[in-house]
Amino acid sequence: MLFGSFFLLILISVPIGLAIGISTVLAMFLYSDIPLVLVTQNAFAGVDSFPLMAIPFFILAGNLMSTGGVARRLLDFANLCIGAITGGLGMVTTVACMFFAAISGSAVATTSAIGSFMIPAMKEKKYDVGFSASLAAAAGTVGVIIPPSIPFVIYGVVTGVSISDLFIAGLLPGILMGLLLLATCYLLARKNGYKGTGHWPTGKELWTSFKGAVWALLAPVIVLGGIYGGIFTPTEAAVIAVAYSLIVGVFVYKELDWKGIYKALYDTMVVNGVTTFMVGLSVAFANYLSLQQLPVAITKFLLGITDNKILILVIINLFLLIVGCLIDNIPATIILSPILLPVVVNLGMSPITFGVMITMNLAIGFITPPYGINLFVASAISGIQMEQMIKHVKWFLLALLAALAITTYVPAATMFLVKLIK
Repeated sequence: MLFGSFFLLILISVPIGLAIGISTVLAMFLYSDIPLVLVTQNAFAGVDSFPLMAIPFFILAGNLMSTGGVARRLLDFANLCIGAITGGLGMVTTVACMFFAAISGSAVATTSAIGSFMIPAMKEKKYDVGFSASLAAAAGTVGVIIPPSIPFVIYGVVTGVSISDLFIAGLLPGILMGLLLLATCYLLARKNGYKGTGHWPTGKELWTSFKGAVWALLAPVIVLGGIYGGIFTPTEAAVIAVAYSLIVGVFVYKELDWKGIYKALYDTMVVNGVTTFMVGLSVAFANYLSLQQLPVAITKFLLGITDNKILILVIINLFLLIVGCLIDNIPATIILSPILLPVVVNLGMSPITFGVMITMNLAIGFITPPYGINLFVASAISGIQMEQMIKHVKWFLLALLAALAITTYVPAATMFLVKLIK
């Protein structure tokens, strides 16, 4: 009843937050003696969290920086540095997404901010529009892996794992995703004849562009440096990111006016309203699963199939990839983390590594239909149908799956920096 009603409601297009709440109430009412008031209590308790306050502030910081000229200056500097290489504009898109990811913490915000500049620019230089849109969508997935990351905050709240440690652990896998996407972009650009600008910058040009972009480049250094250095918490870092983006956008770049601030605030409220609603009811859903001992039952079931660690992790990854195709990453993280965490801990995997692994799996869902939210964003920006993107996105999908495999089976990919910094 719980899962059947949940997926049925999603299939008939009921908003996912409502689907989670209705399925929980149905299961509790029909198959348990648990009072329904528990749903309300858990929903309020789930959102009554200091770390969760980081989410609206990181969303707002990303919106302000996108509107205030930060994204454009990152693109200009990246284009000057690597635009001359074969497939240069594609590589600029990927690198810019990596930098913007270190500001926004959101895959959708990253795809939207960078794609709105780069997809038209690649189209103008005769890049295939399907290729351009697919690359922007794929590179945007890095937004939830390179810290700060909104899903990491959610996972940390749900499981009690240190959010700062998750931010540290996500850095190398995020860079790995970016490098593999860069390699894929280069190979496809050579095959399709996409040339670079052909202009290698002089030292003076580099210095001038760097001076223009330095405030944008400093943003992730301040935010992440403060977190890693123990100067402030991730929530405090999010507030500092908002203050920094306001100062830079209004007083330094002078591109952020009252209209831009209002739009950034409005967009943030809309996204955060939906997110908070899902988080609250997802916590109620997850708590009901715990009361019914489902995590314990699934752990016994999976370990009963095989004791081969590699095979069990393959099964979990395949399951998460399928879920990522169907459900948004935030409710999926809240619901599945308590279920699957005991399984991987029994296999000897660190909860920190699993946090990066589950987030990466669900991020890949951003470019896999039918959910594929990044594909929808890139499709809207480029003005093409999603079907035109599929033949290109498969190559970027393979690159991301390779990064997932390394993250899953090489503990050092996530734990090396955590142990080094601590």
